[in-house]
Amino acid sequence: MDENVLGEPLKPCSTDPTTGYDRSGYCRVVPGDGGRHHLCAEMTEAFLTFTRAQGNDLSTPRPEFGFPGLEPGDRWCLCVARWVEAHEAGRAPPVVLEATNEAVLEDVPLETLREQAVEE
Repeated sequence: MDENVLGEPLKPCSTDPTTGYDRSGYCRVVPGDGGRHHLCAEMTEAFLTFTRAQGNDLSTPRPEFGFPGLEPGDRWCLCVARWVEAHEAGRAPPVVLEATNEAVLEDVPLETLREQAVEE
């Protein structure tokens, strides 16, 4: 069973829209996921604009891939490297700690994640 960055059982990130590399709703470590979609974040307009400018448009629906397109407020399992890049640019979306896989701690300190956590 996957654990989150708090050392607890991993909670789902989103089922509407359904996220996760395996579309399970969870930011699990999955074989073949070279992008490491382990970080659950709540989308913001600033991040969606940033990632589109970097060549990864998450706003436009892609029905051929079953992708509805994301809007501010949606939660999504992001690639760890993209979140770090956005964080360094001051555009990182808030992190949902309970739904962020512990594997993220290999790249991002818990303190940084806590500073960027969703206020619930």
